[in-house]
Amino acid sequence: MENKAVINKIIPFSNVDGPGNRVAIFFQGCNANCIYCHNHETINMCTTCLICVKKCPVGAITFINGKVNYDEKKCIECDTCIKICPNSSSPRTKEYTVEELFEIIQEYKLFISGITVSGGEATLRADFITELFKKVKTLGLTSFVDTNGFFNKNHLSNLIQVTDKFMVDIKAVSQIKTLCRSSLENNLENLKYLLKLDKVYEVRTVIIEEYMDIENTINVVSNILKDYPEVIYKLIRVHSSGLSQKQKQLMEKHIPSKEYVKELAGKVQKIGVKKVEYIL
Repeated sequence: MENKAVINKIIPFSNVDGPGNRVAIFFQGCNANCIYCHNHETINMCTTCLICVKKCPVGAITFINGKVNYDEKKCIECDTCIKICPNSSSPRTKEYTVEELFEIIQEYKLFISGITVSGGEATLRADFITELFKKVKTLGLTSFVDTNGFFNKNHLSNLIQVTDKFMVDIKAVSQIKTLCRSSLENNLENLKYLLKLDKVYEVRTVIIEEYMDIENTINVVSNILKDYPEVIYKLIRVHSSGLSQKQKQLMEKHIPSKEYVKELAGKVQKIGVKKVEYIL
């Protein structure tokens, strides 16, 4: 039986998902449900509720043989289906085999430095990605994993071995349940493990007021990263663009000032982190 995975989208040329120009592949499915998620349509699998079938203005989504079908040629990318989905999912996903994804990557191999898998949470499909990365290595490309850090490292030994670098989101330290609505709390343990293996390219923390322990998280992460001068620590000011109206109303009450994020970056530098970036 062929190894298959549900993919939300593929970006052929991305310069924000690791170093250089990269093919970014977003897997469907996540083990968290963060308050500020900007890829909320990647969290869950389609439940076939058929709301999107009824609401699509151009008939690009249909229900045939017990399955929701998406016609890319008809789609006008109005995102109505994503905005109205009650399940944080999308009907615009596609199932791929490893070989099918590899063929797509091959088309761009002369113009990219590597690939990055994201999501959702890509590590949920560690078996699939491990197989894909092994094939990508034959093209001379690097393979990165973008992760929230909530995984069982003992189940990921094969994936970790074939991955060049991880990009880890440390979303919070003591308020993970509030922010991520998840019972998983092993993100720092996994970060330290990957750092010791020289497998971390970048660590990111999105700054949002009230829902996270900002100062505590920044201090804890900075004191870990100060011993790894090659690793980037990126602070990201939460924003409301691209979110649903309900999410926007929530976010706008908790967006920190630009000055505060700059102040935090200064604190990170004082602790001893060599590579500090912030996005306002």
